[in-house]
Amino acid sequence: MAEETPSQTVPETVKAAIADRPVEGRVCLEAGAGVGNTTAGLLAAGAARVYAVTDDPAHAAAVRDRCGDATDRLVVVEGDLRQTPLRPDSVDLVTAHGLCNLLDPAALAAVAAEFSRVAAAGCHLVVDDYEPLPESAAVRDLFAVENAATELATGRSALTFYPASLLRRVFAGHGWTFDRERTLLDPVPWTASHLSAHAGVVTDAIAGLPPELGDPLERRAERLVEAIGEEFAGTMYSVAMTRPDGDETR
Repeated sequence: MAEETPSQTVPETVKAAIADRPVEGRVCLEAGAGVGNTTAGLLAAGAARVYAVTDDPAHAAAVRDRCGDATDRLVVVEGDLRQTPLRPDSVDLVTAHGLCNLLDPAALAAVAAEFSRVAAAGCHLVVDDYEPLPESAAVRDLFAVENAATELATGRSALTFYPASLLRRVFAGHGWTFDRERTLLDPVPWTASHLSAHAGVVTDAIAGLPPELGDPLERRAERLVEAIGEEFAGTMYSVAMTRPDGDETR
């Protein structure tokens, strides 16, 4: 059996999001590396170098393990995107695949400013995320429990779903010019493994809370995961923008 390459395991949503972007030979930033889906896609598309930035040590290890055959073109960085550890004007393409829903408004503004700081003139930006879920979606209840748990534990919501139109305005305010928008998923499949992962966030968040506060949230999350099973709801979009040559709005 042939050895599996990153391109063989790149999700279709990632392929669709970067298909019309100039990746080959470019220096890229994957902001919020996750398990390395977009890193694998960028490497498979011929990126000269990919900086995969995450604040999660487990994710950093997963990306190194997944894309280890491209160590000459991959730099995995553990750091806070609100203070992105890259030089100004050093990146030709920025990708944020499923990142923004994990950022509260203050963090989103800080990250948008950092994207502009590290972007070279003519840089491309691809932001892929989820529209707010329709009121009929059962997964909204699970995400509400997740937010309640993290707000009690840290004072911050775990999830904030921004409309594509809002993200366009945010990044336009930092000097980016809108290029295109496309739909990646409609509806979005929220599988049993996705739901279990969100319930796991609840379990982690309540670890330091008094039982009378945390235990009902954990039980509620578990019941919702069992009741929902899986659901197809909502939309995932991709917005592409560019940094004008000679931009002076930093």
